[in-house]
Amino acid sequence: MRGRLVHVGSAVVDYVYRIDALPAPGTEKTASSYARVAGGGFNMMVAASRTGMKAVFGGQLGSGPNGDFLRSAFNAEGISTMTPPSPMMDSGHCVALISSDAERTFVSWPGAESVLSLDMLAPVVVAADDWVFTSGYTLSYPKSRDALTDWIEALPADTPLVLDPTPVITDIPHPILSRILARTTWLSCNTTEAAEIAGQGDVEALAARLLAGHCPKADGVVIRSAAKGCHVRLADGSVQTIPGFEVDALDTNGAGDTHIGAFVSALARGVQPFPAARYANAAAAISVTRHGGSSAPTDYEIQTFLSHAGGPQIGLHGQKQETKRPTA
Repeated sequence: MRGRLVHVGSAVVDYVYRIDALPAPGTEKTASSYARVAGGGFNMMVAASRTGMKAVFGGQLGSGPNGDFLRSAFNAEGISTMTPPSPMMDSGHCVALISSDAERTFVSWPGAESVLSLDMLAPVVVAADDWVFTSGYTLSYPKSRDALTDWIEALPADTPLVLDPTPVITDIPHPILSRILARTTWLSCNTTEAAEIAGQGDVEALAARLLAGHCPKADGVVIRSAAKGCHVRLADGSVQTIPGFEVDALDTNGAGDTHIGAFVSALARGVQPFPAARYANAAAAISVTRHGGSSAPTDYEIQTFLSHAGGPQIGLHGQKQETKRPTA
């Protein structure tokens, strides 16, 4: 395994309500279940950690009940924090409405994770083999985006930066987004986010324009298409669409986070990008069959899933493993 995942993003508490369908405006629904769970960037760190990569958090947690809840969740997953708690604010939260078709709708309230300064980031020391991740959420906050962008631009040139622009991409000022994209090593986004950056077009055209016009230093771009899988284009021009896996989805909350975490973890241990994307597709497919955003599978679970799906498996050290097919 090469280095750690240094996550400089946002972690929040998710209040998850399960409903049959979204209520019409002015009406009311009664949820069938409710849960309070760690969410936001926590989901991506869990996916990386459970697949063998050490994850550390370089963002900001609060000093209140939400921050305490998140620290407890971090400790349970072996994820350490690199910065002290905010003395002024608690961590934010997000209301997640999960409907019967497994779709999710969010309403967020930012907290300590939305405020970063260069002084706050001073304890976040990146080692030679580390990978750095950030998300559009942190870049969208007016009181964090400038400091985070300056900090990222000061990273060593050979430190890989992974960016997920997230659904709030339209809230990121264009100059900030352009600066981050120019420094990005791997961009992972969905089709809507890709079009927001590169304009309309099919997935092949979007990936080509993202690399040529927006991410000049990137090794590649991944465009996620939910159950359809993902499209991967590398800087050398090679390209593959990696199909997804057919599963019965219960909850799509956190699937993108799981995909990114598993993909980065695979890359960090030397797996080539196309097999790493298949590994990430499998991780995301498993995650949507479970309730909760932090439902990422372990490496063993992914390998077992792939053995039933057929095709090459990828071990924790990056080597292809012999495919074992289930017997009747």
